[in-house]
Amino acid sequence: MDFTAVLAQIKPKLGCVADNLALIEERIGQAQAAGADLVVFPELAMTGYFLKDLVPEVALRLDSPEIRRLIELSRGISIAVGFVESTGDYRFFNSALYLEDGAIKHLHRKVYLPTYGLFDEQRYLARGERFRAFDCKFGRMGILICEDMWHLSSSYILAMDGAATLLCISSSPGRGVEGETLGSAAAWQKLTATTALFLNCRVLYCNRVGYEDGVNFWGGSEYIAPSGESVVRARLLEEDSVNALVEEGALRRERIFSPMLRDENLFVTMQELRRIEGERRQ
Repeated sequence: MDFTAVLAQIKPKLGCVADNLALIEERIGQAQAAGADLVVFPELAMTGYFLKDLVPEVALRLDSPEIRRLIELSRGISIAVGFVESTGDYRFFNSALYLEDGAIKHLHRKVYLPTYGLFDEQRYLARGERFRAFDCKFGRMGILICEDMWHLSSSYILAMDGAATLLCISSSPGRGVEGETLGSAAAWQKLTATTALFLNCRVLYCNRVGYEDGVNFWGGSEYIAPSGESVVRARLLEEDSVNALVEEGALRRERIFSPMLRDENLFVTMQELRRIEGERRQ
């Protein structure tokens, strides 16, 4: 079915859960007033990104008042949002929730935690252990959190699990400035377009903006059609909100015209991966 998604390109405050929740509520209200069906927020929208030793202080359990509030708000509009999750065994995850009709529809824990360049996530967070597609009002979806998408197997697994729409939420810093070109923006645009094209899927990418510890996040949230075409893109380096009309017809046309997903041979893929695994164990 057709649906409208709002990509809420916000500027969270580092470590300020109450302030960020208020901002998220405001954007949810605006999206709902505009008649949107889904609103997507960036990675760690509830907390900010460079948390380091703040992680235990800002982490939320799934039964926390803040999460319960978002669940209640999802009765009026579907919501995808990033936060730090606290579990009963005192582990902390970089997680994303998909909320719909007053319930948690899906929880994804970031699998690939970067430890290069500016990043040191594995020092403070536990790794997720799975990629799963899920069913919602708008068909079958999958969620990726930033670095997850840079591993080709992540998107591939979700597509093989039936996801027609990939939601990627991100906190990507701006790097590689050359004139008017931003290297990180160009790299992400290539990645999302290529993923959509080769998997015959739609990509909704939501990145944050704002400064933390002298690092500037670049924004550029966008909706990429199954053809690999960028349909709508948010501004760079500024708070923004863009509406994406996601049309079922575009997915149908692309899968008929270029049936990459139909012709994918999962049997061969699994056979060769098992062979590689066996050889590496020798």
